[in-house]
This record gives sequence, structure tokens and C-alpha cells, in this order.
Amino acid sequence: MSALLPLLAVTCGEPAGVGPELVATLAKHSVAAHLVAIGDRELIASRANALGIPAVLRDWAPGLPREAGCLDVLHVPLAEPSLPGVLNAANASHVLAILDAAIDGCVGGRFDGMVTAPLHKGVINDAGVAFTGHTEYLADRTHTDRVVMMLAGGGMRVALATTHLTLKDVPAALTAESLRQTLQILHADLCRRFGLANPRILVAGLNPHAGESGHMGREEIEVISPVLDALRAEGMELIGPLPADTLFTPHQLERGDAVLAMYHDQGLPVLKYASFGGGVNITLGLPIIRTSVDHGTALDLAGTGRADPGSLHAAIGCAIEMVSAQRRGHA
Repeated sequence: MSALLPLLAVTCGEPAGVGPELVATLAKHSVAAHLVAIGDRELIASRANALGIPAVLRDWAPGLPREAGCLDVLHVPLAEPSLPGVLNAANASHVLAILDAAIDGCVGGRFDGMVTAPLHKGVINDAGVAFTGHTEYLADRTHTDRVVMMLAGGGMRVALATTHLTLKDVPAALTAESLRQTLQILHADLCRRFGLANPRILVAGLNPHAGESGHMGREEIEVISPVLDALRAEGMELIGPLPADTLFTPHQLERGDAVLAMYHDQGLPVLKYASFGGGVNITLGLPIIRTSVDHGTALDLAGTGRADPGSLHAAIGCAIEMVSAQRRGHA
């Protein structure tokens, strides 16, 4: 790895989606990092050529220095040819091989972090592989018991206490232990990977008006507040539980470095309204750095040239920030 520039793996994701063409745009995207695209070299080249994207590709090997105007590629061949917008379950093994190459490179110290383009969970399951998503796969492959999803954009960082659950299942999943672990992971990574010495975390309540003193629900009294009090006693700066309908106002947001929302659609609609097309999905709690785009495979846009690379570029910028902060902490 370069002693100066972060070396980042960038996965191409689902070959039928927009990932390969978004990755191709990186050949001319100047950043303070050495980027290595992981995917099928010919697929990246063909998408670039079809869309008129100027992309000079070079086979990457460890120790190869960065060359301006050139995108290094760690070639992982397709199982079968891929057409834009046309899913093929035969290529599920290719998508997982891309992920494995990036994870192994990060765990082995060859890469400083990884940035992921979108994949399609359904087609991987159609291939007979039980797969629930990038986050869960990364946790399993790195032997991590618990991870936290955080999105950043629009001047906000929003982490989630629960993720992809139906609304009726959220209260039961919101236990004191799970909330404590989530806040500890969030606090630790804000310190370690964002360089915040004493991060201030705004914590949303679960119920309208944060429960209205128990008149609109008791989770704030019985679960959330006791956890916050215990962690405050350990030195964490936690503000809340706050009513979610006023938490995302400028006055409140300026008091904190990150927000913890209790469920998916409590926090993410606000962030995505403020940042869509430029948001970043970050997995906290892993032994490696991982950021991702905040959108899906966009099969309808694949091969049209209309896909916006803004979120991928933002995810790379965020990964660079995280690597730099971690290096400063180790200096």
C-alpha cells in the first residue's frame, strides 16, 4: 500500500446494472486515492466504449504505483456474457467473487478500504445462494457479530437502531442490549474513523413526541432512556430521546455529530431528501472500512448513460476521509 494515498478497492456489483459504467467513470475522476476496480475488465471496457466514456484500463498487481488518467482493474471474469438491464443468475458467483476479492484484500492489508457499487439480492438468491445483502455478507465474512448501518449526506450522518424490519416488528427488536451495542459501535467508529474525539449523538424516540411522558408509548421510559443514562455515565455525550418530527431541524442538528434513528423510515427519508444522488451508505463495526452508494442497481438506466455517478464519487470521498482519520489516530 502507498504510504501516502489510500488504496481502495471499488467493486462493480451486479454486471447487468449501472455499476460497471459508474466504475468506468473513475478513470477520469481525480481523487486523493489509488483506486482499484474489481470486476470483469472486458465488461467495464465495453460499457465505457458503448457510452463514450474515456477509460484507460490497466491490470493491477500489488505494489503497482498509481498512473494518472488510468483505472487499475483486478480482473474477475464473468461466468456468462452480461447485457445491460438483463439479470442472469449464472453471474451470481461472479458478484460474490468480486466481493470476496475486496474483503480478502482489506482483511489481508492489501487495501485500506472498499467501496461497493450496487448488487441485486434477488438474482443471487435465484442462483440458490442464501443472501440478504452486502452488510450481512460482510459481517459474516469478517466474523463480526454486530454491525450498524449509517448513511451520510446532506450535512447529516444518520445511523439506524433497527434496519429492514416491518414497522410492527420494530418495538420488539428494540431491546436495551441491542440499543446499547448500537450506540457503542456508533460512538467508537465516529471516534476511530471520523476523527471525533467526543462525538455528540442525537437519539430519536420511537413514538410520536418521544412518547409524551408515557401517554403515547413507554419504550422511551422503559428502554431508551435507561440505556442513554447508563452510557452517559460511561462518558458518552447522548442527547435524547428526542421527538423525531423536530429532531431534523437545523437548530437540533447543529447540536450533534450524528443521529440515531430507531427504524429505517424514521431517519432515512429526511437524509435522502437532502442528499439523493450524493448519499453514502457506511457499515460501522467491521474490522475493515466499507462505504457504498445509496442506490440500487437501476436496471432501467443500465447502458443508457443517464446514471449519476455522484453517489459513487461521494462514497469514495467518504472512504478516503475514514482512512485518513484512522491513520491520524494511529500516528
